Amino acid sequence: MEQNPQIQPSRVKLGSQGLEVSRLGFGCVGLSGVYNAPLSHDEGCSVIKEANNRGITFFDTADAYGDKHDNEIMLGKALKHLPREKIQVATKFGVVKWESEGHRLYEMGELKKLVEEGKIKYIGLSEANVDTIKRAHKVHPITALQMEYSLWTREIEDDFIPLCRELGIGIVAYSPLGRGFFGGKVVDEAMPNGSLLANYPRFNGENLEKNKLLYTRVSNLAVKHGCTVPQLALAWLLHQGDDIVPIPGTTKVKNMINNVGCLGLKLSEDDLKEIGDAVPVDEVIGERELGVFSKYDWKFANTPLK
Repeated sequence: MEQNPQIQPSRVKLGSQGLEVSRLGFGCVGLSGVYNAPLSHDEGCSVIKEANNRGITFFDTADAYGDKHDNEIMLGKALKHLPREKIQVATKFGVVKWESEGHRLYEMGELKKLVEEGKIKYIGLSEANVDTIKRAHKVHPITALQMEYSLWTREIEDDFIPLCRELGIGIVAYSPLGRGFFGGKVVDEAMPNGSLLANYPRFNGENLEKNKLLYTRVSNLAVKHGCTVPQLALAWLLHQGDDIVPIPGTTKVKNMINNVGCLGLKLSEDDLKEIGDAVPVDEVIGERELGVFSKYDWKFANTPLK
């Protein structure tokens, strides 16, 4: 394993429709408060600006992040002070779940029109079922699929990754540090009072105590490779393919800088196997999603033909 702490993100193609992004993106959702108190716009913009200074040009947001589009507005404010033509923004909006094949075809047709009118450049999906991806792709090529993917969430490996590679769809990996688990704070410190994270099955009581054993294994490997746990977890993900772009988020500049350090890690096939084996998916305790949000999981988002 080699490490170059000075490296910045390279440019990679995301999908086959012409989109190029930084090798590592930035997920903005936490800036508006999910597992923590929201940052002020000045604070959030400072994090975004510093991420761009470190070579990150790909920023992910959504209209539902924060109160009254707060996250999109915050990102927009930051972009006014950055080279907009060199930055790629991915946002998500209200089409949460298609209720029927006809509805799906209509929505995709409308998105296709927006591309043709030059109002958007590319179309992506998030938490979509395999059948939905295939059907949507027939209406207009899908550029990217955003799914949860990390050392302890690997559901997409069997079906989704092969399908995306067959269709030329890039993969955006959200929660690449397991909702902060591999960041270490919830392992080393008590869960903050009132944190939504405490309600997630994997972070709840006895489940968290058992899952800490997985963190310890990865921590020991990080020492072996001379890096931090977040860097090792992200580097493992990057080595799964150039078509996979992780979007770790944070509210702290120091954490963002640490995450970027993952780009300097070079792992061998033996290294990758050892890291993957340290977190067997059948030893992860608890579901990945909070119960109230599970209805948006890809498992329940199919659009069967009618």
